Amino acid sequence: MSGRADVAVVGAGPAGLATAHTIARAGRTVRVLEAADAVGGRTRTLREHGCLIDTGAEMLPPADAYPATWRLIRELGLDADPGAVPRVRGALGVWRSGRVRPHAGRPLGLLTGAGLSLRARADLVRLQVAIAAAGADPEHPERSGLGTRTLADLLADHHPELVERLLGPLAAGFFGWNPERTAAAPFAAHLASAGSTAHWRTYRDGMDTLARILAERLDVSTGHPVTGVEHVPGGVLLSSPQGDVTARAAVLAVPAPVAARLYPGAHPDERAYLRACAYAPMLRLSLVLDRPTAPAGARGGFAVLVPAAEDPLLNVVTVDHHKHPARAPRGRGLVSLIASPQGTAELLGASDAHVVRRLMKSAERLMPGLSGRVRAHRVHRFRHGLPAPSPQALAARPAFAARPPSAVDYAGDWIALRPCSEGAVSSAARAADRVLAFLGGAVPETAPTPLQGTET
Repeated sequence: MSGRADVAVVGAGPAGLATAHTIARAGRTVRVLEAADAVGGRTRTLREHGCLIDTGAEMLPPADAYPATWRLIRELGLDADPGAVPRVRGALGVWRSGRVRPHAGRPLGLLTGAGLSLRARADLVRLQVAIAAAGADPEHPERSGLGTRTLADLLADHHPELVERLLGPLAAGFFGWNPERTAAAPFAAHLASAGSTAHWRTYRDGMDTLARILAERLDVSTGHPVTGVEHVPGGVLLSSPQGDVTARAAVLAVPAPVAARLYPGAHPDERAYLRACAYAPMLRLSLVLDRPTAPAGARGGFAVLVPAAEDPLLNVVTVDHHKHPARAPRGRGLVSLIASPQGTAELLGASDAHVVRRLMKSAERLMPGLSGRVRAHRVHRFRHGLPAPSPQALAARPAFAARPPSAVDYAGDWIALRPCSEGAVSSAARAADRVLAFLGGAVPETAPTPLQGTET
């Protein structure tokens, strides 16, 4: 694009692309700058060895749980193809006593056990009632009746088996969270909104489907890192070794620590929230196999939680060729091993060879002979994996949410402390509304009176 855009968006993950999409639909010119060589961010899909290798493990609940995502799916016309967003059969199981116990996270699991004793299942029902009573809101976790309690506080008086065999591995494996440091409200809100795993879906053509479709309709520059953001007369300057970009406004659709580094001139309320938004690193190993392989008892299931009592380094096994047949060529297999928080801390900086050796050794207990079936591997490292919402972030969020529109805004799953694609997409709608209000010179009716010292 020649000339100055109305808006520059930093980051071509779901949050940045959805923000740019909404702003462009409103008639504004938008340019998206992405440091990586492809779009998707943490939802990128690699196309290697005839496989669709999802770098993350995002699943898609129904529209009542992920309304912003499904609204975008409809806008892009994906809902017209009944096979584009298929249901995942047997989405979640738990490894116990040498095999997978299916139906975790489903009402059926309360009858079959899903690896839990009768007392633990009864306690799970009690926990669900308590979460419902707390009124957890996934878009406003700070308003929950759980206050600033940690996840460990919430689970302290529940059956140890429930914590050790289901909820602890779920928090650690899917989000990388430490229960002692993570606020309970976002976890409770996510559980309540996501619903039964029996209704989980995926994208037939890879988890980057939305990102690719959006990027085709937008002005996106990949391989264009941004090193700094500052106000200049009449707009914002985004510095880059690939060429500086100026715009009337900018949206930083990057992890909170990256946004804080790029934009040191943020308002104090913004800086306080950015500093409070910690991240959990994530480590994932994808393995291309010479034939389909799965843990014993998986029965076509996709994800298997591995409690720390079973293995300290391995937290989740995803059987990607069960996620959708197109993930691997016919007769081949594709599985991914997700490290536990302990495993991630130990292996994140290690060589690929060391990561492969350690995680495959752990996985051999679930899939004997696995190492002899591997034809290719890929290690995925995310130093800023997923937001790890602390009580401090929850306390700082109201002031951040109440700030008036300005020339620099933000998008990402950390905005509402909701670590999933819905958190990213829903943040995009808010960021777009705020930027459009700023460009139009009007503050939305719901916005507060500008704070003293706020840039407008």
